[in-house]
Amino acid sequence: MPHPPQIWHDGPVLGIESSCDETAIALLGADGAILAEHVLSQPDHAPYGGVVPEIAARAHLTHLPGMARAALAALPAGQKLSAVAATGGPGLIGGLIVGSCFAKGIAIAHAIPYVAVNHLEAHALTARLPGLVPGGVAFPYLLLLVSGGHCQLLAVQAVGAYRRLGGTIDDAAGEAFDKVAKMLGLPWPGGPALERLAQSGNPRAVPLPRPLLGRPGADFSFSGLKTAVLRQRGAHAPADIAASFQQAVADILVDRCAHAIAAMPGTRHLVVAGGVAANQAIRAALEALATRHGMALIAPPLRLCTDNAVMVAWAGIERLRLGQPDSIDFAPRPRWPLDQDAQIKTRPDETGLFQVRHRPAPPCAV
Repeated sequence: MPHPPQIWHDGPVLGIESSCDETAIALLGADGAILAEHVLSQPDHAPYGGVVPEIAARAHLTHLPGMARAALAALPAGQKLSAVAATGGPGLIGGLIVGSCFAKGIAIAHAIPYVAVNHLEAHALTARLPGLVPGGVAFPYLLLLVSGGHCQLLAVQAVGAYRRLGGTIDDAAGEAFDKVAKMLGLPWPGGPALERLAQSGNPRAVPLPRPLLGRPGADFSFSGLKTAVLRQRGAHAPADIAASFQQAVADILVDRCAHAIAAMPGTRHLVVAGGVAANQAIRAALEALATRHGMALIAPPLRLCTDNAVMVAWAGIERLRLGQPDSIDFAPRPRWPLDQDAQIKTRPDETGLFQVRHRPAPPCAV
């Protein structure tokens, strides 16, 4: 018998993140207070130079039950779990199935609401987490979502309503970081290793292109930059290549963000989210850009830039406040863009917005 969506009673929400190689669980109060937070990285992928989906899924399956017990032990006295939110996509389908089915089991056992969270929306809404910014970040705001799998600029108009201003036409910035790091013989994960190496290099030593710099629009391209680094390898010191590549990425991001800012006059906040947002050189460049435009740069704490369950639980709370739990038959989606309605319509509606919800999905067995 199907488990119908339940009513949320403004209590603690459990968040589960399993879209890639981080197994994460967090417990948040209805006000967004972080009651418990656990993240387990998976070192087993290092010998392969990247994430092996089967290994990741098995690790999630092994560790989620114990991590959930640890998080639920932080429930305040007299309170019960009131809802569970889990990443439903996009990501590696094996991990998504493990996390989603685990969350559905909890929802059924406790007769509480279940929310299937879009991983990208979780990043997008992190800036609204209470305590991150005094008074909170109000809609609308400009979001730069920059990670290993995603690079796009979005006008965040409301929960569930996003207008895409630009995106990558080839590779994501984080992917470029990882591949350049591999070219330089750095260990996986490559992004943090490259940032450390760049600290001892000269960011102007290696002539590298800035694809699309100055072009109209807010799209990105990093494929040609990677090729240019490959051609320079061996002709310059690795630290100089790392620093010059990092500077090139920062210049591209700043230029594209400036075009997006022009498309959103009056916007007060530039929000950056995703794993690449942890890079300090890129943060500094974006901070300077925001200052020049009279805006505030909002960047989550480093631990909330990479994949985590706090953002998943918070996105669940934002949805639950709007009365939007999901049916238990929601099917995890390896691809789930924020502008997913474009898969049904060739253009946004008359408001210029793409709506995230209200798409039928095939049933998924629990």
